[in-house]
Amino acid sequence: MITGQTKNLLTDELIELLHKAGRMIEVRKGTFLFQEGMPASEMYLILSGKVQISKMNAEGQELYLRLCSANEIVGELTLFTEDPKYIFNAKAIADCKVAAINLASLENSLFENSKLSYLFLKWMNDHFRRTMTKFRDLVLFGKKGALYSTLIRLSNSYGIEKEDGIHISVPLTNQDLANFCGTAREIVSRMLTDLKKKKVISIHQKKIIIHKIDFLRSENDCENCPISMCNID
Repeated sequence: MITGQTKNLLTDELIELLHKAGRMIEVRKGTFLFQEGMPASEMYLILSGKVQISKMNAEGQELYLRLCSANEIVGELTLFTEDPKYIFNAKAIADCKVAAINLASLENSLFENSKLSYLFLKWMNDHFRRTMTKFRDLVLFGKKGALYSTLIRLSNSYGIEKEDGIHISVPLTNQDLANFCGTAREIVSRMLTDLKKKKVISIHQKKIIIHKIDFLRSENDCENCPISMCNID
């Protein structure tokens, strides 16, 4: 069974609106929906597949921010801005189908429908809260805490509970984890080796199995946040 329900945070009303407002497009694995600095005229509702949201710093290091899948929005920060430009990169890490939603049309729909405006603002507020908790973990808990937090969030979003532990259903390289943690791959590799020695995790075909999730939570002084706030999406 899946360890936590983090999907479908958008309401049915918003999903229906976004489906109607969008043109459907297919995006191949490895290609970009958009890149940082590009002019923005659309945002996107993911219908299937997975999209990685990332930010590049001045030194060229990539920081992964979100791993998005069906019924999630990307490019939302371009709404209600003058001369909008994308501030993140959105790359398909699996073949995707998305609805490309015209920003002007969506803004008009939200102006005309107060209920939808309220629902969209509520979704945006929840989205910002989730983002802030991720940055909190990166800043306050150090490199080890950032890795442990990332593993916990992955288990909440993509974990499947089995007899031997929680299986993360998406394949991840050490570099992927380093990008989520904002640190070097070598540092993450050493920490993963330590966790494997302690039998906290194991890795099979690039997929992580967490055997002792309580160890990770204890080491991070986990505050038992709602799963809707503690995820990788």
